[in-house]
Amino acid sequence: MDKTILEIKKQVVYDLINDKEYKPIKFKELVMVLQVPRDEKQDLREVLDSLLQEGKVSVDEKGRYKIADGSLKTGIFTGSQRGFGFVTIEGEPEDIFIPENAARGALHKDTVQVRIVNEASDGKRREGEIVAILDRSFNEVVGTFEKSKNFGFVVPDNLKFNKDIFIPKEHTKGAVSGHKVVVKITNYGGKDKKPEGKVIEILGHINDPGVDIISIIKANNLPTDFPDAVMRQVERTPDEVDGVSRAGRMDIRDLQTVTIDGEDAKDLDDAITLSKEGDLYKLGVHIADVTNYVTEGSPLDQEALKRGTSVYLVDRVIPMLPHRLSNGICSLNQGTDRLALSCFMDIDDKGNVVGHKIAETIINVDRRMTYTSVKKIVEDKDEEERKEYEELVPMFEMMKELADILREKRRKRGSIDFDFPESKIRLDEDGFPVEIKAYERNSATKIIEDFMLIANETVAEDFFWQELPFVYRSHDNPDPEKIEKLGIFINNFGYSIKIGKDEIHPKELQKLLLKIDNTPEEALISRLTLRSMKQAKYTTSSDGHFGLATKYYCHFTSPIRRYPDLQIHRIIKENLRGGISEKRINHYDKILPEVARQSSVTERRADESEREVQKLKKVEYMSQYIGETFEGVISGITNWGFYVELPNTVEGMVRVASLDDDFYIYDEEHHQMIGEHTRKVYKLGEKVAIEVVGTDKLSRTIDFEVADIFDEEKSDSMNQDEV
Repeated sequence: MDKTILEIKKQVVYDLINDKEYKPIKFKELVMVLQVPRDEKQDLREVLDSLLQEGKVSVDEKGRYKIADGSLKTGIFTGSQRGFGFVTIEGEPEDIFIPENAARGALHKDTVQVRIVNEASDGKRREGEIVAILDRSFNEVVGTFEKSKNFGFVVPDNLKFNKDIFIPKEHTKGAVSGHKVVVKITNYGGKDKKPEGKVIEILGHINDPGVDIISIIKANNLPTDFPDAVMRQVERTPDEVDGVSRAGRMDIRDLQTVTIDGEDAKDLDDAITLSKEGDLYKLGVHIADVTNYVTEGSPLDQEALKRGTSVYLVDRVIPMLPHRLSNGICSLNQGTDRLALSCFMDIDDKGNVVGHKIAETIINVDRRMTYTSVKKIVEDKDEEERKEYEELVPMFEMMKELADILREKRRKRGSIDFDFPESKIRLDEDGFPVEIKAYERNSATKIIEDFMLIANETVAEDFFWQELPFVYRSHDNPDPEKIEKLGIFINNFGYSIKIGKDEIHPKELQKLLLKIDNTPEEALISRLTLRSMKQAKYTTSSDGHFGLATKYYCHFTSPIRRYPDLQIHRIIKENLRGGISEKRINHYDKILPEVARQSSVTERRADESEREVQKLKKVEYMSQYIGETFEGVISGITNWGFYVELPNTVEGMVRVASLDDDFYIYDEEHHQMIGEHTRKVYKLGEKVAIEVVGTDKLSRTIDFEVADIFDEEKSDSMNQDEV
């Protein structure tokens, strides 16, 4: 519905509900009173939902609409395993605690209306009660089926969905105990009644290889198979660049061109050229021209927007585009002609982009390089590797030189560089994890990172000043309260940060990370610093990127795997081909807010799915080490225990109940656990010996207990390639 029409209709409905003579009535009765035609019922639903979101009207337990009392807020409910929950209100830094008896049947991720019953005080957060459930987040749930004589029930995998689902016998679909199933909810139940549903799909038995990851895929609603219309379009896509596509493009096939990626990467969407003229570096960042094959509004385009991003799980990739495109015609494979959208930049010896040009090109990659190879050449000076790629060595050394310059320029302006080791998990043929190690960045990964960052900045600044519709990557300033808490915490370690009036400059956080470099508390403070910052998102306005300390930033470099990149490529190409008409500007103004929103939502879904699979495999991996001891670092402390992270990135919890030598109290201000009688202290960042005492695949948790000593030989064996 058009925004203007929506606002007019909202005013009409609001005036009716606000009238003195009005008595609360249900949706069907409102349809009759307002004489809404059948084909406009959905419009009325949209109007009422909008008024509910704004807190202007409310719905009682019988579904009757009335004027809100002014104390209501609308937000997203986050459930917990123990029944209580929290409501997050957009734009408000602190969420609202909801006791179990005030949840009124709300389930995890439902959109709810909440009334504040107790304001925040004495360090306690606000407390509220759910007044109405506006929108159910789940209508399908993945879980484990348990069979009884005359019925069944499903225990949801998501422990925040804290109620078992009753399944009548006729709706079990033949499932037996231990089957992983997808359940369609037919009744959400209430305070004293369980939700009810029917089994619509059996994924396999809980112990079958691969079923665990399939369950996460289904639970997060990740699309796997491509629709027939999409595959028909893919079948019509050529395998090689045709003559029509070459027309009017800049031919740069004679330039020395390389891709640099991981060994197992198949979707290669960026290539690099680099030379030097006088004092100027001539950097070319060449990105696969996916839009040549994924045209606006086509089935492929609609499916790509729906997916938003490729999802990289431990044992598979769920691609945004079908493999024939992502690994074929759109991938910048060695020795083949490919279409690209190129950003040529002239960069001086201080890292300033003094000139640039964006062009549609045709390229041919000379060598498909790996990060491992390039690291051996530029960092290890490996003679064998340098000899094999002899003709490319000068360019790689120049790349390292330019990347160092660009990184130093970012450092000077305050860009924050988090250098966390990622988890690299290797599975056997049955899907069992046989190795987990910390996967560190190296000089080669940083070269590509630096070149992609400068291309993204250059393109974003160009289109900002052209004042054309665009999709930017924005990262808001942190909440002052979180930064204040961070400041208090780091004081315990002898560090400090300067906070201006209600805000902090990213340079302060950057300086902090430099001070803690190579200290025992580095990983801990880095994580807490990261948690104090907001989540980056896609926006239609250039709101700046706090973490990178830049006013202009976008995602331009990965259109094979991210929709925002694909979207802005269309705008850039249209602009290159004679400019964007007023009609097209209006078109983009209309569609881009939804593109930005959908891209942000699907990015979060992908991140959560990737984390869940990693946690699951870490639990499986550690199950073989129960009873063994290792040394780790205390990485987090709560009222009920503290987390310990091992050198291979696995994290487990030491529960307070297991510390039976004393009664321990959590000292939140100093982030430590103190024994009431012994005064023994467990501090964040402290090394501690632990024993693995239990693992739980359902909750994806690992339990540790404090050990007096640890088996150094075994620990070294587990981590021989990992520390």
